[in-house]
Amino acid sequence: MAKSGIFQIAGSVDTHAHVFRHDLPMKPDRRHSPDFDALPQDYLAHLDNAGVQFGVLVQPSFLGTDNSYMLQTLASHPERLRGVAVVDAACTEDELDRLALAGVVGIRLNLVGLPLPELGNTQWRSLLSRVAARGWHVEVHRAAADLPLLIPHILKTGGHVVVDHFGRPDPVAGEEDPGFRYLLSQASEGRVWVKLSASYRTWKPEDGNAGLRSTALARLLLQSFGPRRLLWGSDWPHTENRQVAGYARSRQWLDEWVPEAEDRERILVSSPAELFGFQALPERSSG
Repeated sequence: MAKSGIFQIAGSVDTHAHVFRHDLPMKPDRRHSPDFDALPQDYLAHLDNAGVQFGVLVQPSFLGTDNSYMLQTLASHPERLRGVAVVDAACTEDELDRLALAGVVGIRLNLVGLPLPELGNTQWRSLLSRVAARGWHVEVHRAAADLPLLIPHILKTGGHVVVDHFGRPDPVAGEEDPGFRYLLSQASEGRVWVKLSASYRTWKPEDGNAGLRSTALARLLLQSFGPRRLLWGSDWPHTENRQVAGYARSRQWLDEWVPEAEDRERILVSSPAELFGFQALPERSSG
């Protein structure tokens, strides 16, 4: 790794980013249509500039279950990148095998703005059990209020759960959101992780105390889960929020949320290495 990284910590992982082109086929019921490209080479440049060694690409909602662009990117950088795919409940073992060979290590339930799936039905239970048997995790993106309706079904199959973006508590209720309080209670399960990412999705643009509120949420999560069950993600390219975030700034926020260097290193290195299966890469010459 080049020595110029502004936050250089060997083995650090960005666990949440997206790559796409705006001219790719998009799902009809999408809630957002980007008018710009988020290219793999640009993402890798951000990693290098920030001193981040590894990245996890998450399938964006507007591309639906067509994971092909992400898979192409993973194939070009198999040591440095992992993927989290979006699939439907009818996903076959052959398709899961194909995703695994490409570097996928989990599936995402991106449910914002969508009806809740019936995770307790036979088809979903089968998929979740097969995902768990592979040692993969299930990533959940949904408002905190609905987490009690989702997390238990995943845990019953023996799987691991990764909750996106602080658990998405209500921007007004914040840490008093009952769904967020439920999320804190799940720390004792030992199979739930939470991403400290996209804090701007937990507050309103006009909120003058946004920084303090994000820090308060992070401190409560750290107190409950400890650094071993927390992850950091940039949420690059910050779709719909590029006016309030950038890559370096998103990395700087972690230093504000988690004051102890030892805790930050655990969140950036050993916690994601355990979950995503990264191994340290040899140093790259900067010459």
